[in-house]
Amino acid sequence: MADIFERLLKNQGPIGQHRERAHGYFAFPKLEGEIGSRMKFRGKEMIVWSLNNYLGLANHPEIRKADSEGAAQYGLALPMGARMMSGNSNNHELLEKKLAEFESKEDAILVNFGYQGMVSLIDVLCGRHDIIVYDAECHACIIDGVRLHPGHRYVFKHNDIEDLEKQLQRATTLIDKQKAGGILVITEGVYGMAGDQGKLKEIAELKSKYEFRLLVDDAHGFGTLGKTGAGAGEEQGVQDEIDLYFSTFAKSMASIGAFIAGPKAIIDYIRYNIRSQIFAKSLPMPLVIGNLKRLELLQTRPELKDKLWDVATKLQKGLKERGFDIGKTDSVVTPVYMKGGVEEATAMVMDLRENYGIFCSIVVYPVIPKGHIIYRLIPTAVHTDEDIQRTLAAFSETKQKLDAGAYKVSAIPDMAEA
Repeated sequence: MADIFERLLKNQGPIGQHRERAHGYFAFPKLEGEIGSRMKFRGKEMIVWSLNNYLGLANHPEIRKADSEGAAQYGLALPMGARMMSGNSNNHELLEKKLAEFESKEDAILVNFGYQGMVSLIDVLCGRHDIIVYDAECHACIIDGVRLHPGHRYVFKHNDIEDLEKQLQRATTLIDKQKAGGILVITEGVYGMAGDQGKLKEIAELKSKYEFRLLVDDAHGFGTLGKTGAGAGEEQGVQDEIDLYFSTFAKSMASIGAFIAGPKAIIDYIRYNIRSQIFAKSLPMPLVIGNLKRLELLQTRPELKDKLWDVATKLQKGLKERGFDIGKTDSVVTPVYMKGGVEEATAMVMDLRENYGIFCSIVVYPVIPKGHIIYRLIPTAVHTDEDIQRTLAAFSETKQKLDAGAYKVSAIPDMAEA
């Protein structure tokens, strides 16, 4: 019999194997100071492009005031218990009502976290006879929810409507054969890695040919897309075709929590059957109060979204003018694609941080194929033109070094905390 712990220690995983050199620098870094476009990392000021603070609400004075007043009035414990048992409140219900109205849906339900919420939503919606059809590049929370599904699931190539239709045909055939079950299609409003929007309009058009329900995870579209900021469905003119709309407070609202919006009867079913909420403590009142204020600013301060897009447009235009490949992004998410291994990527990151004062996230193998590097830049409404110009200059110089082989090293730099 194998010792589980011994097996784990022998194989630390594709990222964990670099732990002794990476911890505290490339992995689990500690940014310090007020949340904004400039923060401290290991005592040095950095221009930070790694925070999901799209609208700059994290340190907005009205938000800070609402958060502090909510904590002072209610404390962190209230309400005590799960929503169904003893953890409900008028404020929780008010936030749900306002979110439903904002998303043009009949009702909404709060969940404590985006990741946990999506996993448990898939669980509550689908039984063993149901079939899930999902995009190949869906977020990990969707992938993990699908993995736990006891029935069949078919994946379609990313944003490939022709392949989606093939999978819908397969699913329909199987449903007819087993004489039970239905089909749930899952896609995203904005894909957080590549920044491209899901083809919601084209997917919705398939409803005229196939019978399915559509679930959209719009974590990166909520607050950033659409005339009012209601997201990718509003942006593409198909909000009514989205059967269940899911988003988190962790991106545009710079907070904690998430929500599901849809038909009242279905939301009621979810409310009474979603295990992750039935058996978990309610979202603390200060977060609910703070999220009410965040939603208010999201709706009443369109200049925040306008500023975000001004920053994103300038950054993306500047990168393209300098010859960088930013893929097919049509959102504020800004990927930069380069060639190189894990060792080169980490050496380049260290140079950016130590010598240029630029802090951004990298994505390498095993998340993407070997030999490729993605820098993912997250613009916010609080970035400045100076931030953009300094970053563009730094990227140009470090790209020249990368192409010249200056970052070729045998192992990732040892920058672990002492």
